Amino acid sequence: MAALEVHQIPVWDDNYVYLAHDPETGSTAVIDPAEAEAVLEAAAAKGWKITHILNTHHHGDHTGGNEEIKAATGCTIVGARSDAGRIPGIDVQVGEGDTYKMGSAVAKVFDVPGHTSGHIAYWFEESDVLFCGDTLFALGCGRLFEGTAEQMWRSLDKFRALPGTTRICCAHEYTQANARFAVTVDPDNAALAARVGEIDRLRADGKPTVPSTLAEELATNPFLRADDSGVAAAVGLAGADPVAVFAEVRGRKDKF
Repeated sequence: MAALEVHQIPVWDDNYVYLAHDPETGSTAVIDPAEAEAVLEAAAAKGWKITHILNTHHHGDHTGGNEEIKAATGCTIVGARSDAGRIPGIDVQVGEGDTYKMGSAVAKVFDVPGHTSGHIAYWFEESDVLFCGDTLFALGCGRLFEGTAEQMWRSLDKFRALPGTTRICCAHEYTQANARFAVTVDPDNAALAARVGEIDRLRADGKPTVPSTLAEELATNPFLRADDSGVAAAVGLAGADPVAVFAEVRGRKDKF
């Protein structure tokens, strides 16, 4: 199959919505539509017909456009089985270990609770792209609104096993703020220091820092590095279990 064509739509202050287009069949999915108008305009400009919405979690800045887009296009809305009651207009329920076919493209579904209790992610292996919602950000991860540190670490660990070339299509432009925090808990990481400079240059030019790659995140994102001895030592938990280190890092970010 041909790789998905992914188009990023910036909306609101810092949200990203994505269109994923299968050139073989013409199917097009919207991932986490915060609103309808900008999405419908972007799809029309590309000449793509929206056939699906893929939701990662129930928050309004990810589902707010669901019903209007469905009314306009007749698309199928896909979301978490474990949180179906909070996904507006849901038609298809999926969860851990499922695959979902969108045109000729196949997504593997992960349950990744932590940010919310029913968060999921979609990995299109053949297109080398992960739509991870608010579980993983560039240099960050989502706040633990409905889950525990242990749940979130286990969720992130699923992502750590993917190929390093995987594009991380997260849902917010939080990278510059995340970078300012990351250097406080991973101060001796040369790769992180170099990345901070590049992020600042991109933002100064008005360019997005997203998507990143998993390889970049594994090397520089402290929330994926809770089992790294340098991060553990920097937060005063040398030799501690990664869950404890992750919880400490997350707690510090919440207060940063």
